[in-house]
Amino acid sequence: MDKKTENFLGIDVGGTHVKIGLVNTKGDIIEFAKEETGSLRKHPQGFNMGFVETVGKYLKKYPEVKHVGIGLPGLVSKDRTTTLEIPAIGELNGFNLKGALTDKFPDIIFHLENDASAAAVGELHFGTGDNSDSYLFITLGTGIGSALIIDGEVFKGVRGNAMEMGHMLSRGNSRLEPLIGRNGILNIARKMLQSFSGDAGELANAELGMHVLVAAANNGNKVALKTFAEVGEILGEAIVSTVRILDVNEIYFGGGISAALPHIMPAMKKTIHQYLSAYYLSDLKLERASLENDAGTLGAAALCFMD
Repeated sequence: MDKKTENFLGIDVGGTHVKIGLVNTKGDIIEFAKEETGSLRKHPQGFNMGFVETVGKYLKKYPEVKHVGIGLPGLVSKDRTTTLEIPAIGELNGFNLKGALTDKFPDIIFHLENDASAAAVGELHFGTGDNSDSYLFITLGTGIGSALIIDGEVFKGVRGNAMEMGHMLSRGNSRLEPLIGRNGILNIARKMLQSFSGDAGELANAELGMHVLVAAANNGNKVALKTFAEVGEILGEAIVSTVRILDVNEIYFGGGISAALPHIMPAMKKTIHQYLSAYYLSDLKLERASLENDAGTLGAAALCFMD
């Protein structure tokens, strides 16, 4: 691979859209496109073959591409050939995706990875921050994803799918993801509106959504701020346990809800400082990741650097 001149295809697979970017070695997205996941399901042979044909469409459009990275929202086999459990796209469960792609396009090298791990790899290769080559990456969005980079490599665990923080047990024996994923945060906001109706302000008659909630917090709305404070406490508790296990001292946050990080961070830091000792706190770094909305596409493209 010529990392100085080559362009790569980064494909970020999601339950709503499949995002495709032509990316160069500097991390510039030269061209970008989206395909509706629902439309691929309408393919005569189903989503899987629809996806393979869609990849072919972009390989034909960009004949110079020889490496394709694909980020997937779920569990992938340790050898990164087979999609095991993809909750948003059940058709992919147990499908040898890499085999199907390689059979169809034998001259192309495909790289598959969990989407949170892909975003973490993107930060490693294309991020503008001063992160080291070992850190925890947490994605805050519809769900909660996480990945660990150690010495520039994705930590996969024994069977290939380590670092599912979103499925850690948290308060009330609930998993972290239902508590503080998108729907969980909106549930917290609804409870806050019931408990502190006098502080509702512009949220009193609003249709609740994350953009509305973040905007309200930016304006100092007390209910929105209380909501994100509770999110910070819950996330902080999970981070305490994770730091104790991994002994990691750099943590970066990505995903759409990381836009609320300034409002989440104070309570999160307070909780972390309450439960971690001086050893862990002395050089602990907590920051928003630098790639923001492009993390999925750039992360998928950065997978091409990992072999």
